[in-house]
Amino acid sequence: MRLSEYTDYTLRVLMYCAAHRERLVTIGELAEQHGVSKNHLMKVVNALAHQGLLETTRGRGGGLRLLAEPESIRIGDVVRATETDFRLVECFDAATNACTLSPSCRLKHLFNGALAGYFSALDGATLADMTQGLPAATAGKSSRSPTGRTLPAVVAAPTSRRSARPGRSA
Repeated sequence: MRLSEYTDYTLRVLMYCAAHRERLVTIGELAEQHGVSKNHLMKVVNALAHQGLLETTRGRGGGLRLLAEPESIRIGDVVRATETDFRLVECFDAATNACTLSPSCRLKHLFNGALAGYFSALDGATLADMTQGLPAATAGKSSRSPTGRTLPAVVAAPTSRRSARPGRSA
């Protein structure tokens, strides 16, 4: 699964605002900091303001600030609000499913469980957890967030091990 750029920008805006709670942040500052178009950020900021997560002030001396407490913003909720499609496979959508294996296939249940685990991990973390100086978690071990909750274990992605064929250079 891959998150959209919109979700990525949304998380960046929220994290930056949470890290700079003492002042107003400008769209220009965000654009420069993250190398993102002001137009893209305007859409993100507008949506976050409508959701009640950001307060915006127009005009000279204006900007935006986090309206909700970082501890109350779950990363899973942000991802659900910004992503449009969590159908990992065709059979997740009964209206368009044409797979002949569906009646007896167990793959859908495996992917459904994986998706539930994905959101369980995201729901276990808040914006505060992502913005306060946490030490890097050791692979396979849980760590504590600044709010005292246990964060999900960090698991390294499998790496591809290609063995060189005899007679070929790697």
